[in-house]
This record gives sequence, C-alpha cells and structure tokens, in this order.
Amino acid sequence: MYAPTSTNSPRSGPTSGKSGDGLTDFDGAGEILRAWGSGLRTDPDLTVSEWADRHRMLSGRASAEPGRYRTVRTPYMREIMDRLSPGDPTQRIVFMKAAQVGATEAGNNWIGFAIHQAPGPMLAVQPTVELAKRNSRQRIDPLIDESPELRERVKPARSRDAGNTMLSKEFAGGILIMTGANSAVGLRSTPARYIFLDEVDAYPASADEEGDPVTLAEARSLTFAHRRKVLLVSTPTIRGLSRIEREYEASDQRRFFVPCPHCGAMQWLKFDRLRWQKGRPETAEYHCEGCETPIAEHHKSAMLEGGEWRATATAADPTTVGYHLSALYSPIGWLSWQRIVRAWDAAQGSDEAIKAFRNTIVGETWVETGESPDWQRLYDRRERWTSGTVPAGGLFLTAGADVQKDRIEVDVWAWGRGLESWLVDHVVIEGGPDRHDAWSELTALLDRSWPHERGAHLRIARLAIDTGYEAPAVYSWSRAQGFAQVSPVKGVEGFNRSSPVSGPTFVDATEGGKRLRRGARLWTVAVSTFKAETYRFLRLARPTDEDLVDDAAFPPGSVHLPHWVENEWLKQFVAEQLVTVRTKRGFARLEWQKLRERNEALDCRVYARAAAWIAGADRWPEEKWRDLEDQLGAAPTDTDTAGQINRTGQAPQGKRRSDWLGRRGGMVLSEDRSA
Repeated sequence: MYAPTSTNSPRSGPTSGKSGDGLTDFDGAGEILRAWGSGLRTDPDLTVSEWADRHRMLSGRASAEPGRYRTVRTPYMREIMDRLSPGDPTQRIVFMKAAQVGATEAGNNWIGFAIHQAPGPMLAVQPTVELAKRNSRQRIDPLIDESPELRERVKPARSRDAGNTMLSKEFAGGILIMTGANSAVGLRSTPARYIFLDEVDAYPASADEEGDPVTLAEARSLTFAHRRKVLLVSTPTIRGLSRIEREYEASDQRRFFVPCPHCGAMQWLKFDRLRWQKGRPETAEYHCEGCETPIAEHHKSAMLEGGEWRATATAADPTTVGYHLSALYSPIGWLSWQRIVRAWDAAQGSDEAIKAFRNTIVGETWVETGESPDWQRLYDRRERWTSGTVPAGGLFLTAGADVQKDRIEVDVWAWGRGLESWLVDHVVIEGGPDRHDAWSELTALLDRSWPHERGAHLRIARLAIDTGYEAPAVYSWSRAQGFAQVSPVKGVEGFNRSSPVSGPTFVDATEGGKRLRRGARLWTVAVSTFKAETYRFLRLARPTDEDLVDDAAFPPGSVHLPHWVENEWLKQFVAEQLVTVRTKRGFARLEWQKLRERNEALDCRVYARAAAWIAGADRWPEEKWRDLEDQLGAAPTDTDTAGQINRTGQAPQGKRRSDWLGRRGGMVLSEDRSA
C-alpha cells in the first residue's frame, strides 16, 4: 500500500519567508509563487479582433497610422477576423476587396493571434517568393518586434538552430512558413492548420507546372479536418479568370450594409450612387437608395459603426463564407470619395486605367472583350514612313521569333514611351530548326542594324524566341548567342497582369551532343495578358489628320503598322479572339481561340512584347526614357556630345561602349546586361 514518504510537503496558499519549512525560505520566493499561480490561470478566451485590440501594435515602418491597432477604425473587418477564431465553425473565409481597406493587416492580426493564443503550423502564401521575403521584412518582422507577447514566443533571429529566418518563424507549438505561389516546393513543404493566401488573383496558373497553387496550398490543411482555417484574400482581376471572384460567387456573398444617417435604410454602397458636379470632385456625395437624400462623407464613420454583414446568396459549402468590399467604405483619412471621383475622371479615355479603377477601387472584375479587330480597318490605318527606318518615336528595338517546322518568322518592333510601337521589319527565314543555315541567318539578324530617323543605327536590344517547337535546338542556339541578348520563352495560357513574364528558370540544354544541366535560361510568358493588351491598343482612338497637322500626339500604347505590310500578315495579327467557355463544374473561363489556322504575326508580337518586358521597359523610370531620347535627340556628328551615338556605333566620349551598346552594338541599358 502506498504511503507518503514525507509529511512536510508544502501547501499552496500564501507563504512567508519565515514558514520554517525550508522550501520557501529564500529571497524571491514570493515572486516565484505568484508567477506559478498566474501560470495556472487559463488564457482569456479572445477572438482575433479582441486580441488585436489588446495586443497588436502597428509599427511606423509598416503602417501609416502607427500605434495600437483599433478594430473600430475598420469595423467591417471585425466579423472577418472573428471568423478566423478557433471557436467559430467556419473553415474557409473568402474576401474579395478593393485595395487598401485593411485586409492584409487583418491577416497579420490572425498570424499574431495564432502565435500567441492558438499555436499550430501556419502557411502564408504571396504571389512570388520575392514578395514573400518582402512581406516578411516589412510586415511580419514589425508584427513580432512591436508585440512583447509575440517577441517572447518567436525564436530570436539568427539563433543557433535557425528557428527564425526570412521565410520561417518557429514558436512554441507551431511554425509560420512563408512562401510564394510560384514555388511548388514551398506549397507542399509541411501540413498546415492555418493557411493565409494573399492576393490569389496574382498567383501563376501553375506552381512549377505541378498544378494550381491554391489547390496545392489548401491540400496542406486537409488532415486538420474541421479545425483548419483558410483565408483567401485578393483584389479581383479579369472576369472568368479571377480566382477570388470564383470563390466569392460560390460562397454566401456577404455585403456590408450600412444605415442612412437620414432615414436609417440599410444598404450596401455602390459606386453608381456616388454623385458629383462635373469637374468638381469635391462635391461628391452618396445618394441613399431609400430616401435619395445626399449623404456627406463625414457621416461615414457613424455609418460604418452601425454596419453589418448580410449574406445575399446560399453557399455551395456551408463551411465557407464570402465577403466583398469596395473602397467606398475606406475610413475617413484613408481614401476619400473625392479622391475616388478624381481617379475615375482621370481614368476616362483609357481602358487600362478604367480596368485598374474597377479592380482596385470598386473591387470588381474587369470584363475583357477580346474581340478580334477587323483586319481591313487595320489595312486602312497603315502609315507611310521610310521603309526599313525606325520612326522618330522609336527608342529601342526588340524582336519576336516563332519557330515553325519549315521556317522561322521574325518581327522587329520599335518601342517608345508609353509602349507606343512601330512594326519595323518582317523577316521569314526559310528552313526549319534542323537546317544549319537557318540558324546562321537568324544570327546574322542579330548583327543587323536599322537606321533611325534621327540618323543613328539601332540593333535588336533583345530577341525572344519561342521554344514550343524543337526546344533543344532553340536552347543550343540561344546559348551560343548569349542570354544577354536572346531570351528563350515558353508561352502559357492565362492572365497575369502583375507579372506577365516570370523567370528565368534554368533548364537543361544540349551542346555538341552533350547534355548540360541548367544550360539555358527560360522565361515563361502569360500570353493572354499580352494578346489582350495588343487588341486593347489596336482599339485606341487615333488623332485625325487635322489633329496631326496641329502636332497632336498618339495615345500611349498606339500600334503603328507600315504601308508595306500585307493582307496575310494583318489577318495573322488578329487571328484569335477571347471567348468565355464553361468548365465541367460550371465555372466561366476565358480562352483564346483561333479564327484561322495561321497566327504567327500575333505570336511574334507577343514574344517581342515579352522581350520589351524582360528588357525592363515596363519598369524604367523617367530618367531612363530621357536618357534614351538624349541618345537619339539630335543628328549625330563625328564629335558626339554626351548621350548620343554616332553613325559608326562608337560610344560618346567619356562613356564606356558597354554602357550604351549591346554585345553586337544594339542599344541596351543596364537592365538588359543583368537580366
């Protein structure tokens, strides 16, 4: 029979250093016992929003409003955050929203809550690994540093066991893994109870060709059954392709209803009910659906405080809830109705600007028309300039090459400010990739120069060549020419506005019968993005002859076609159209379909446009464009001034030749050499 070995066991309760039992007769005993007693108390049962209000501090390096986080500032985020609490039965939360409404900070609150209150493995996914690293530095590190409760739980950076790295944060009971949707390895690295998928519409169609990133990520949570939480957040993009819209439409489609300050009618805010006097954005007011009384923006704070989320549909999955919010709800001091009106007025006349407004302000998808322009109209709009000459507005050249079984077709395009473009040359090299002379002729094209209207000579800054046919031969030739000027590309279906070209990735190549591991660099091109852009540019209104006499400018993106271009080329240029098809599950999907068999001209345009993107034209600052204009801005002489290129291709005095010219003498900027 068991009997205690001592009759002097200490009892709980108040003690003093003079108890005489010898166990607590030392300095600090009281503090230890108080801490022990505090540890026996359970943590408060907080929701995510309550945790944020109590523990979250916003850093000045990560927030425009540093200090304690206050859910009352964005009342519409309260329910969304609380759905992420362990006590709520919801498993999947979908949030389709405008930009800058506080969604990312709410997601970070959830991360902090999980570390502190409900630890478990968590996966946070950004569109790319690079964005995940940036988010870690700019958002997650300040989240941890500014909160004592998190700082004491997350292992310190650069500890011996590397528990805290750029993309991995270990804490008691769990780990936070951050990765990009373009990394299949990161998406299948570990099981995760919590999954935060941010900006899902910017995810690539496939992660390293292993499948849809959202599906891969969510598969990590299935073993946690009803205890899992998945948050999908994004600004929407294109109707029929938007992941977040598809998820939202399958949910219960909640809208945030707010009361009218005049009649009390509950309603969700719509952009078409925002009214203002023409040319006076400062007069913007919202008109109530119930009483039609104008509502001034200073009422917004009270309206948000009195608002509530209401479902407007029945969800296909009862464990999924969906929310939609436009920038009209943005709190006072963030994005005002006046600024929204100014943005709308500024967007008029530009499909691209209206598209961005609809996505980022209204929080809704853009309907891409994709109708094929009439080739005869393009024929009538051909322009006459000296054949084989680069017009004055063209500042650099790129080329797109399409490899066929019996020929290689190449189009050379000149690009100017605002991506205005001119077709400079169309070359057909007879003989397929198995003919050595065909590759020699393509190499000679890289050595060729085209006279500029200002007197200089330009060579191709970058050529993008398709690898869809006989990829090994393309890799071998590209490697021989050098990847600073030649970019092998692979087209994939789908839209990716934020990053239409990704890479390069290293692929195996063959040279002299020997296989070279990682011997070539391959770029992946979201061809739908550039096809839709080309068609949109072709639909731009052009100045009349009278306007041109008065020196009117063509709108940015204008496509100029020369008088020598033939009917067959024009038909190939508009050989596809964008149509909406239904999947087996009933979801709408956009797909490019051929109207005729041959479409090489359109493909070459897409590749040349991708080459301009790789060269950096979409990201060059104003100084870079001015630099190019300075090089071509005056008739060159034998004694060049700084910023010009003479007729012999010599660099201006005081400049290195490599600063101005590519390996073959083409105009190439620093981005080209480093790509």
